[in-house]
Amino acid sequence: MREKQLLMIPGPTPVAQPVLRACSKPMINHRGPEFAELQDECNRGLAAAFKTTDDILTLTCSGTGAMEAAVVNTLSPGDKVLCLVIGAFGDRFAQIAKTFGAQVERMDFEWGQAVDERKLAARLKQDSAREIKAVLVTHNETSTGVTNDLAAIAAVVREHGALILVDAVSSLVAMDLRADEWGLDVVAAASQKAFMLPPGLAFVSMSARAWDANTTAKMHRYYFDLQKAKEFMDKKQTPWTPALPQMYGLQEGLRLIEEEGLENCFARHRRLGSAVRAACAAMGLKLFADPAHASNAVTAILAPEGTTPKQIRSLLLDKYGVVLAEGQGKLKDTVFRIGHLGYVNETDIMTTLAALGAGLHQLGPKVDLGAALDAAHRELTATSGAQT
Repeated sequence: MREKQLLMIPGPTPVAQPVLRACSKPMINHRGPEFAELQDECNRGLAAAFKTTDDILTLTCSGTGAMEAAVVNTLSPGDKVLCLVIGAFGDRFAQIAKTFGAQVERMDFEWGQAVDERKLAARLKQDSAREIKAVLVTHNETSTGVTNDLAAIAAVVREHGALILVDAVSSLVAMDLRADEWGLDVVAAASQKAFMLPPGLAFVSMSARAWDANTTAKMHRYYFDLQKAKEFMDKKQTPWTPALPQMYGLQEGLRLIEEEGLENCFARHRRLGSAVRAACAAMGLKLFADPAHASNAVTAILAPEGTTPKQIRSLLLDKYGVVLAEGQGKLKDTVFRIGHLGYVNETDIMTTLAALGAGLHQLGPKVDLGAALDAAHRELTATSGAQT
């Protein structure tokens, strides 16, 4: 029964049946009135998710496309940017900027740790000439299971005056992000994470400061030209053919998020993340991330002695149909990851933890599965909140 799987990775995430049904609607004219209504409703829902009154552009691409759009629409070749790197996706952000000719300065923090705002403030204070044009930051680093304190980072950057470009691909809707209140200039997100949609759509919000920067930005762009996207959005269209099935899915997914309530959605992700971490501790497993900055979207777990991440993932897939994520980059042979974002509920978490405990026992490590499930249950019942 290989087709019956429990997908517990940090993207793509499971998709709700109402969203899948919406994705199967007949095609329409993407230059016609029906699409205009569809886009308008989606834009209203996205604005609520981003907590912004700024423009939000919907692109047909992955989250990496949104990150590229954030860079090329605000910067010019030779511009100096500071990239805050705490894992594989921070590294990707830096590589994108470098590819398009930016002068990239990296601030690398130990994987498993969050950005130290004091070190960031000290570095920006040294830049008295204001040569740094933008700071690039990952809100939630799925490779390590660490969430940065974006509000604190944004406050430091605002004091300096640089643009702040945010990769919120795995954080938006899973955890609080306040684009307007925190002064975020560009925020990039995507459909296949907490939005509970299939892959294929990405979203980019642009502040007034970002649009000002856009007027002088000279990095090459065509498909990811956000000025063109805005011109067509104002005409209730898109410059290129949109992914209509995903747009219908987005419409339904945003309705589900509104029905649950955005704050309840944050609370659900907090509860699920806490349950996974508590169960792992009860099994004697070591978590990779600093507990003070542990992600509510994904947990990275060190493979116990005598096992490998590949063994654990293979056993859970073959025997229990539970799909876990491998480590990324230098963590490939060190950690395995449990995603707990998007269309995931308490039953999924308890099932995954039971499979993990049973699988580890078969591989050799002796774990107390009963204690693990009890610890998870305590976390799940400690606070109230809606389930998806």
